Amino acid sequence: MFNVPMSVLPEVRDSAGELGIADRAVLGQSLRIAGVAGDQQAALVGQACFAAGDVKSTYGTGAFLVLNTARQLVPSKNRLLSTIAYQLNGVVTYALEGSILSAGAAIQWLRDGLGLISQASDIEALAASTPHSGGVYLVPAFTGLGAPYWDPDARAGILGLTRASTRNEIARATLDSVAYQTYDLLDAMAADGLRPETLKVDGGMSQNNLFMQRLADVLGMAVRRPTNPESTAFGAACLAGLGCGLYRSLEEIAALHRSETRFEPALGARRARDSNHGLARCSAAGKINLNPR
Repeated sequence: MFNVPMSVLPEVRDSAGELGIADRAVLGQSLRIAGVAGDQQAALVGQACFAAGDVKSTYGTGAFLVLNTARQLVPSKNRLLSTIAYQLNGVVTYALEGSILSAGAAIQWLRDGLGLISQASDIEALAASTPHSGGVYLVPAFTGLGAPYWDPDARAGILGLTRASTRNEIARATLDSVAYQTYDLLDAMAADGLRPETLKVDGGMSQNNLFMQRLADVLGMAVRRPTNPESTAFGAACLAGLGCGLYRSLEEIAALHRSETRFEPALGARRARDSNHGLARCSAAGKINLNPR
């Protein structure tokens, strides 16, 4: 597309193996580089998502949902990204990825921008003080909207406010907004013919039990949280271990994975329909271009 010669592009190498030597001048000693991965690919490995259909979502400042599609490169017709998950012994495993631009960033805004909470972890108790958002919806387009909308000019908005609305409802709506965006990504994956049954989660927001349960309810699927929430660092270490012979296979790495808690959908059928009705309204609001220009 841009007439860039293939000869100047980096080579796709195995994710584990003999990848080079770290410069002594940088680290004080020469060290083997035995593993390499992007952060979301590393989290996929750290969550032991090695089978086709395995999916994980990492909740940090943004959120990134990656689904293993095995040997098949799936060209998304619903504005998701096709990517390489990892490559071992020359064999490529592919993935489908969806990106949420504002997840933990929305909570940071409640803390730093509005002063509603003193620290990010306070949002769980604040949101739990009300049973629902009271019809309040947050569209967290602080830097635009990511997948599947890809609208850099969209701007954030809080909808449905009444005189009865308090910071509790706004906090609840903020957590809901991340669950709704995750639903959008899984809905796009389903439209591409991929329907996982369980979602593995990690990252800072995964420590919020209220959010985890709300996520399971909105998605209508089980959500599994590992004992180690730092799946990205763990996955990178596992690839290095595989590359230097500490582990002999992905099966050995998978045996290291431990799920701490499993959150099951708790909404009844009618309440689930009501929730998804609200979701549809919020998703529609997310498509509105809120650019002040």
